[in-house]
Amino acid sequence: MTNSPVSREAGRARVAVALLFLTNGAIFANLLPRYPAIKEALGLSNAEFGIAVASFPLGALVAGLAAGALIRRFRSSRVAVAGTILTAVGVLAAGLSPQWALLAAALFLAGAMDAITDVAQNSHGLRVQRLYGRSILNSFHAVWSIGAVLGGLMGAAAAGLGLPLGLHLGASALLFAVVGLISYRLMLRGPEPVEEAAAASPTARIRSVNGARVAKYAVLVALVLIAASGAVVEDAGSTWSAIYLSGSLGAGASVAAFGFIALVGAQFVGRLVGDRLVDRFGQRAVARTGGIIAALGMGLALLFPTIPGTIVGFAAAGLGIATLVPAAMHAADELPGLKPGSGLTIVSWLMRVGFLLSPPIVGLVADASSLRIGLFVVPLAGVVVALLASVLSKRMPAK
Repeated sequence: MTNSPVSREAGRARVAVALLFLTNGAIFANLLPRYPAIKEALGLSNAEFGIAVASFPLGALVAGLAAGALIRRFRSSRVAVAGTILTAVGVLAAGLSPQWALLAAALFLAGAMDAITDVAQNSHGLRVQRLYGRSILNSFHAVWSIGAVLGGLMGAAAAGLGLPLGLHLGASALLFAVVGLISYRLMLRGPEPVEEAAAASPTARIRSVNGARVAKYAVLVALVLIAASGAVVEDAGSTWSAIYLSGSLGAGASVAAFGFIALVGAQFVGRLVGDRLVDRFGQRAVARTGGIIAALGMGLALLFPTIPGTIVGFAAAGLGIATLVPAAMHAADELPGLKPGSGLTIVSWLMRVGFLLSPPIVGLVADASSLRIGLFVVPLAGVVVALLASVLSKRMPAK
């Protein structure tokens, strides 16, 4: 593979996509620290609040499959920016909702627009990556992590200062809408490429295999399972790490928070170096190694439970899954025989099913036995990735 000089247009577009990923991470994260104030203001029970919050992933599932058609009709650049603005509007509406039904409706809208934005910005990022001739998609996802931290800090600061929800979320929506509009001016022009991805795809060999249609969908299923495995591990860290550390292992509240911090921090580091590793060793080797690291790291932590060992185990899991979602999205977007954006849309949509189903599955296993047993879903996900990584490319094709 050769690294040809990058055009000014490609460089500007890379900055634009990075800004969109930043805003996508920050917009919804601004709302999370304000949840207690919203719950109290509306006088909601835990069940009522939980159902309202579940409207966000529900909206994502309902609208997510429309992303591919929207991208083909209006271009990934326009869909990503419009989706960013509408996500910000949905979050603002959630903060201003005077009753439960309107809160649920606003979160449904925000989730729907977030799902469409996610597919569109990744689609445009893959266009830019093809111009670079090397992997850069992981760096976009690393910037998303920065945006999530930034949004969380903004929300925490606003809550600490006692700023009205409308003022805080209105300012946030305006700021990131402006950033989105600025990004649009820097993005690639012209329609979405139709044949370029299929021609360059490392999986093009399935064209010549008997039963190519079956093989195509088998590869797509494998890519969905890889992405969903990453989602399951992420959710295990965000939903259960603090509960497991504090409840099962007796860690203090401040120490228990380090399970999730370790996972997210290691994932961020993995995404920072992920592009270089993918360029050198290929997506297949990086994903397989990552799956093994997640399986061994978290598996040993669960077999020999200690507080430090568990925190290290979550860090190993975060590091191991760092490149999975970008790799699955890249491979799905270049899968021959599908309309532009369709593979990426399907993987992104079904990955969100993993986020939706993971918490109740782990919870049911935990109720039937223990949370430690339930968390074995993490090393199991690592094993699944290691077994299925062969559907990913060995190396990116030379530009």
